[in-house]
Amino acid sequence: MKSTAGAIVCVVVWGGWLTMAMLSSATNAIHWRVDSHAALAALAERADVAYQSKDWKSALPLYLQLTHEQPDGYTNWLRLGACLHGLGDNAEALRAYDRARINGAAPSSVQYQTALVFAALGDTDKAFVALTEAVKQGHGRPDLMMSDSEFASMRGDPRFAALVKQAEKNQRPCDYRSESHQFDFWVGDWRVVATKELTLVGHSHIERTIGNCVIWENWSSLSESGYSGKSYNIFNAQLNRWEQFWVDSQGDVIHFSGSLAEGVMDFHTDAMPGKALIRRLRFYNLGPDRVRQLSEGSEDGGKTWTVEYDFTYNRER
Repeated sequence: MKSTAGAIVCVVVWGGWLTMAMLSSATNAIHWRVDSHAALAALAERADVAYQSKDWKSALPLYLQLTHEQPDGYTNWLRLGACLHGLGDNAEALRAYDRARINGAAPSSVQYQTALVFAALGDTDKAFVALTEAVKQGHGRPDLMMSDSEFASMRGDPRFAALVKQAEKNQRPCDYRSESHQFDFWVGDWRVVATKELTLVGHSHIERTIGNCVIWENWSSLSESGYSGKSYNIFNAQLNRWEQFWVDSQGDVIHFSGSLAEGVMDFHTDAMPGKALIRRLRFYNLGPDRVRQLSEGSEDGGKTWTVEYDFTYNRER
């Protein structure tokens, strides 16, 4: 780095090519070597501010410095590529994206940014190849696909509409997975009574959350102890089963797994080392406004079962 009249010139040698960035003398000088973690963090913060505001001219020398200081990462290489693309240096942007790929960046990110470059260069075929690979690898930002100006000329192509649809599925897979809706009958606000005595025992608010993948239970008991608990229920596509993680105000944690069979969500616990008790938890869909929850325990390996509680959920109006 050297200073010239009214400017600072950064010359970075990378892969046999030179990039020169002119900074006004009003900016703080970037030192060739950042000698502390705090200084590096400050540099990264400045770079992020410029990047988020799409001030590519200011961000470029900062990311050049960051990639020089930390050549083995990939986020800064991706952002360096975006800066170069934003300033019209698409050939060097592709170099930066390739370095990010080598360093372990997610293929969906690299391919999406590459598609933007090819689209800007007017190479529609290569842009579609890269964008198709990005979506195949899990790109899930259909909003960006519809707003990034580089893709304006491609949006009338049926291939683009199909890729947007797949990106929507990538973004919210549980909306499109039928198994993830098997437990929807439990979602709502409920007055909960003992099934036999019909005595009110508590209230429960149950909602879908986290991309509609999780059914979140919020239970409040009317007992004198003020007992309460929450469960997180999700269809595990990798294991092809439902799982429930229960936590409560007593510090207890219970993990259930199971499946829907003949309209009944049937959960069970696995045997724990040193503990004889196993549990079975079943939810019966009794129509749009009622659900029965039956919990049973066994200490003889499932030969006999004892009812722990038997509740009926009545939907609040």
